[in-house]
Amino acid sequence: MTTFDKREEGFEKKFAIDEELKFKAEARRNRLLGLWAAGKLGLAGDAATAYAREAVAGAFAEGGERAVIARVTSDLAAKGVTEDAVRAQMIELLAQAIVQVKAGV
Repeated sequence: MTTFDKREEGFEKKFAIDEELKFKAEARRNRLLGLWAAGKLGLAGDAATAYAREAVAGAFAEGGERAVIARVTSDLAAKGVTEDAVRAQMIELLAQAIVQVKAGV
């Protein structure tokens, strides 16, 4: 194996690890967003956890991040929460999710 082949293999491994971390962080962010939204809706405990699971499931089933934003925004519209507020919360929660995933929490 040449030096070039070794470097290429190293880059491929790093890319795979980065993509896995990105996936985990986005899934965690969606769950955290679901828990945040559940709190805004007055849900707690098992009901909040169930709501968060549904929000994450929507991401996989219906089209990713847009589906999660649409679901949460729709659910929180009666509480006066806008799509911009949901997107801002997602940005904050992604930063938290990245830290948690890297820490192995």
